[in-house]
Amino acid sequence: MPVCPPAVAALRERVGVFVRDHVMPYEPVLDANGPQAAERWRMLRSQARDEGLWGLPLPGELGGAGLPLEHYAHLAEAEGASDHGPAALGSAALLDVLMLDRHARPALRRRYLRAVAGGEARACYAMTEPDSPGTEPALTACRAVEEPDGSWTLTGHKWFVSGAGTADLVTVLVRTEGEGPSTDGLSLLAVPTDAPGFRVVRELPVLGAGGQWEIALDGVRVDADHLVGPRGAGLRIAGERVRLGRVLRSLRWLGQACRAYELMRERAVSRVGGRGPLGEHQLVQRLVFESLLAIRTTRPLVHEAVARIAAGQDARVETGLAKVAAARTLQQVADAAIQVYGAAGLGPDTALPALLRSGRAARLLDGPDELHITSVARRVLRDG
Repeated sequence: MPVCPPAVAALRERVGVFVRDHVMPYEPVLDANGPQAAERWRMLRSQARDEGLWGLPLPGELGGAGLPLEHYAHLAEAEGASDHGPAALGSAALLDVLMLDRHARPALRRRYLRAVAGGEARACYAMTEPDSPGTEPALTACRAVEEPDGSWTLTGHKWFVSGAGTADLVTVLVRTEGEGPSTDGLSLLAVPTDAPGFRVVRELPVLGAGGQWEIALDGVRVDADHLVGPRGAGLRIAGERVRLGRVLRSLRWLGQACRAYELMRERAVSRVGGRGPLGEHQLVQRLVFESLLAIRTTRPLVHEAVARIAAGQDARVETGLAKVAAARTLQQVADAAIQVYGAAGLGPDTALPALLRSGRAARLLDGPDELHITSVARRVLRDG
């Protein structure tokens, strides 16, 4: 794993303190949404700017700090220790900002890019459909038809769209040519959520937690300049986005695994029963050891994927290994921490239920484990 430069290490410490002191205490408020959450988000973003921690990986010309990926990777764990950390610090917008910055046409850039980077507007990405999983884009049924004036009319459904309930702009993978199953003729179109025909159908709680949504596109009309990238290049751009997204998620899952580990360690040391501290029991020691081993062996895998992406190299094998390892680690460590806590680990007084939920969902998000296992195995068997 690459050594963290001293200046980045100092920044990582500041990010960790910010998330611990300003974000974690208000997680229940942020989870609940509503007016109190909106006010807390405003305060958090203002504090992040005041402390020079806003948008650390975002381009400098858009108000960010312009940290390169290989440096930001050392901070992403600390940010991700809370699900709300990246949004509070402006980093959650990184994938949308990079996509719009690289591929959006001038009019779309002027309207949304700086607003999304600055936190004044929210963007999200829609790929998965009720009958067409995101892992099989060839089955994409959502369609966009080009009108005589060059505008587009979109029709279809998407679901498990993160953040769609509060988004201002949704980038949608659609079929612009041909019929499925085929990966040809797929394009990306940016859809303002206030456009006539755009509809939020329902929220889709994931193991009881909100944040995922189903949306409908009932003849939504968007201008020609809302095409993101070349026509027919949607899958290539989506792949660029998804590969980076998987690595960022893996780093954040590592941060959450570390949080669960620290809770477990503190409990093992402080909890005293009739036979002494929990940490004196060999079965508890084994849970602590296995958890630390999982974290320490997963981290280099994730940073190897980061290094290859940052160098512009093929990182498909490394990304698959990192994604599966990080998801498993979070689930394993959160489960172990709950076991050490006992019944208290199931209740509302710790973050452990949320961390376990995140770990279980992680094994499906950005492609299920099985997809990555088979794709990596096929690649190494073929290429060596």
